[in-house]
Amino acid sequence: MDIFAYAGHGYEGSLVHVEVDLRRGIPGIEVVGLPDNAVREARQRVRAGIRNSGFTFPLDRILINLAPAGLKKGGASFDLPIAISLLLASGQVRPGTALASGRMLILGELELSGRVRSIRGTLAAMAAAKSAGITHILVPSSNVREAASSALKVAGIEYLSELSDLLSDTKRFLFQPGDHGEYPSEEACIGDFSDIKGSSLLRRALEIAAAGRHHLLLFGPPGSGKTMSIDRYPSILPDLDLERSLEVTRIHSLDPFSNVSGTLMVRPPVRRPHHSATREGLIGGEKENRPGEVALAHEGVLFLDEALEFRESLLQSLREPIERGRVDISRSGSSYWFPTRFQLILATNVCPCGRLGRPDGGCGCTEKEIARYWRKAGAALMDRIDIRVPCSPLAPELFLGPPGEGSGVVRERVRLARDREERRNREEGVLNGFLPDAKLHRYCVLDREAGLLFSQAVERFAFSSRASASLLRVGRTIADLDGKEKIDAEALCEAVAFRRFGDRDLFWCRL
Repeated sequence: MDIFAYAGHGYEGSLVHVEVDLRRGIPGIEVVGLPDNAVREARQRVRAGIRNSGFTFPLDRILINLAPAGLKKGGASFDLPIAISLLLASGQVRPGTALASGRMLILGELELSGRVRSIRGTLAAMAAAKSAGITHILVPSSNVREAASSALKVAGIEYLSELSDLLSDTKRFLFQPGDHGEYPSEEACIGDFSDIKGSSLLRRALEIAAAGRHHLLLFGPPGSGKTMSIDRYPSILPDLDLERSLEVTRIHSLDPFSNVSGTLMVRPPVRRPHHSATREGLIGGEKENRPGEVALAHEGVLFLDEALEFRESLLQSLREPIERGRVDISRSGSSYWFPTRFQLILATNVCPCGRLGRPDGGCGCTEKEIARYWRKAGAALMDRIDIRVPCSPLAPELFLGPPGEGSGVVRERVRLARDREERRNREEGVLNGFLPDAKLHRYCVLDREAGLLFSQAVERFAFSSRASASLLRVGRTIADLDGKEKIDAEALCEAVAFRRFGDRDLFWCRL
């Protein structure tokens, strides 16, 4: 039986063939094939784990090769495949007839007692095994539920002493396709959408952004409800479907700080990095090839509060992940990538002191200071923001007024609009906010009046080609929310109203 382990490198890793050679000589164990310190330390964990599980550690000269030899191997997930390869090579464990000539992927960290601990990156390993045609997987018991979502034959092991029974009985490897109905749903929001009072413009903008997954900018003075609104925004987002849930969980399972353990994430992730974040933390490239915030926000929301307090270089580094839907990271001796199809939401004050736009005034910033403040966003990043919304503090009578529509009602409208989008865009597999420019003529059809209005708006506001495409995408989403087949003049006018801020006029002139 051929034993394989998994070496993670970004979103896609590599299978590693574990080979064992026993020969006469001074007893000892050597691991070759570019192992890191964690893999080298496996020698001691494996030695103690085998002895404490009732087996005999071979008193031979042991050579363990991790092939391919040119690929760096790291982490503790090699413990269990090394231990099982040793037991098979020494004849202490014999696989059943069905497994003897087959291949098996094995994952797990071994404690000194022989207990098998859970590991990260299970779903990524399952995807690699599926691509290689490996159907039998052995994982720690705590990872079985996560691994079963891959529709492969999976068995769980809690102690190394269970190995003989597992390998002799292939019925222990269960095929469990589609066992996803009971995974918990985590709401990444605070409060209900009805808490957003008074501003029908803001509520409408959030609904459109949710329906089409459009990038969004909220700007206004402190206390105007920007952060509060985004806290409620996830409550109107529908759950992820199974395919996207697997992608999101796969990425989060590679993050050492994620709490994903044996469950699928069915809610869109919401990431809120602080403005002091580093480039490696935001984009990726830290040790262990862990995903950055842009990858962890895949199929969800990346919310940058106080966006203009972020370093300019960080804001500009978001342009490629937004445009391409993936981030490629190259480091000395390695290169890897992650998908980054996220929705960007920015919230910011209008000026450095934050008082501009308040009813009582009091802003002491000069025009040059304000222009320098906004220059951090840059024209290239701003051009990718589809919807821009000015926010103002609520009047007292609105603050004390009745609540608006709740999250459930709005979420249902968003879900219906997304259903229309997915049926129409099924060949592209994306919602309106991510439609490719080359296909806009096919999916964003204007009626005659809207066509004339589109030409006038592009000329009057000097919209770029990207901004013109953004108008069509937002107009298409508005038409979907209203149940219309074509984009009419009313939908396009609303799209222009949400786009016009921040391109030619200064923001504070419109507050």
